[in-house]
Amino acid sequence: MEEDDEPVSPTGQYLSSSVLNVTILVVFDSTIPVDDSNTICALENIFLPLNPRFSSIMVRDEDGVQKWRKVEVKLEEHVKVPVFPQGLEKYDECLQDYITKISMEPLPFSRPLWDIHIIKYPTSTAAGNLLFRLHHALGDGFSLMAALFACLKRADDPSLPLTFPSSSEDKQAEKMQRKRWSLFHDFLRFSSACVNTVADFGWSLMKSTVMEDSISPIRSGVPFVESRPTTLSYVNFSLRDIKLIKEKVNGSVNDVLVGMIFHGLHLYMQEVDLCSSNKSSPKVTALVMLNTRAITGYKSMEEMRKPNSKARWGNQFAFLHIPLPRFDNKKNNKKKVDDPFHFVLQAKKYIRAKRFSFGLYLTGTFLEIIRKLRGPQVASAYTLKTLTNSSLAISNIIGPMEQVQLNGHPISGFHFMMVRAPQSLTITILSYMGNIRVAFGAEKGFIDSQLLISCMEKSFEILYEAAIADKEDQIYRHELHAKQK
Repeated sequence: MEEDDEPVSPTGQYLSSSVLNVTILVVFDSTIPVDDSNTICALENIFLPLNPRFSSIMVRDEDGVQKWRKVEVKLEEHVKVPVFPQGLEKYDECLQDYITKISMEPLPFSRPLWDIHIIKYPTSTAAGNLLFRLHHALGDGFSLMAALFACLKRADDPSLPLTFPSSSEDKQAEKMQRKRWSLFHDFLRFSSACVNTVADFGWSLMKSTVMEDSISPIRSGVPFVESRPTTLSYVNFSLRDIKLIKEKVNGSVNDVLVGMIFHGLHLYMQEVDLCSSNKSSPKVTALVMLNTRAITGYKSMEEMRKPNSKARWGNQFAFLHIPLPRFDNKKNNKKKVDDPFHFVLQAKKYIRAKRFSFGLYLTGTFLEIIRKLRGPQVASAYTLKTLTNSSLAISNIIGPMEQVQLNGHPISGFHFMMVRAPQSLTITILSYMGNIRVAFGAEKGFIDSQLLISCMEKSFEILYEAAIADKEDQIYRHELHAKQK
């Protein structure tokens, strides 16, 4: 075993086992046709130096411990340029079929765990596409997207740094609120955190063992669903419009997005007639992925590689179990069923309660105990059960505020997706240039992606129109009050 070998993190072992093998796919939309003439040079000089893991493979030492070992990278093996049928005006269907194909294929462990796919064919939304596949064992979404962002340049002025939306507004407001709290309120908050910790850890334990979500239009429950074909689709929303809704509920952008997604899922299940007039809504739980780093923004690759960095590279995330609000249609709760703001407020309530809880850390400690006592395969199986017992996963990443270019290609939009995850539905959220793209990785032939998008758009329209009406009412009352003075 070589001295420079680095141990694979526990989470990296869970995500690269024989029972769980998850990849992150990133799709960039180029505004111009893709020129791949200097791809190899760019990968060698820009991408590979970002982190040693991009030049490493997984090996086992004499004790069976997994390590990262640096190897000579044959870049030609990592660059794929597919050939589609000639003569088509647009290649949307070909691209979708290709994404479905590579989403099903695991990355080979005989070489570094990433590759890039160059699509030289136009679609209805792009002149070409650049697809990155990166194994989740390399790092979480925050780490891997930070690495890709380090490869990007601003389209208007490459010499200027990328800027990102502030994610600290809600935390600053929270701190100001805490300053106004008395000692008694602090005691109540501590007591609440203790209660939430016990409840969250207990519920997480049950959800990862014996408690299973209902079979529903968004959860097929079939074995080995991670090996089934996946369709990738997305819908865009204006960040300004989302913030307008946020003001109405006095919450965060994340609260609004999760609540809107929950309401959209509820509408989708109604459309496929599961929630009919004589049925109760199914039991649905979302695993909302939470970055556990004590930071509010991206750091340089050098900073992330430091052992004691607050933005340390790797898989630093936890799952928040958030239940979709349930309704018994036989009871008199029609107003709640029809009120999308109820879904937003419920999402806000659960997310806030679970953030003020140590259940996440207890769950992580428990998983590490399993790994030490019974090995990484058993810990990986426990993680697999956590995913399969829930209906969907939701992940959120903050992207640049200005337009960027990748290797000279201006990017009109991009999204990411966790593929080969053992769920029928995965939802990711990414902000870019004042827009929010919500992407859906859906089990092909089971979930109607177009209907799902339509339901999400309908949910947003209801929320936005209500927020606009409320805003106009406030302006009217303010003007009326001013006239009376």
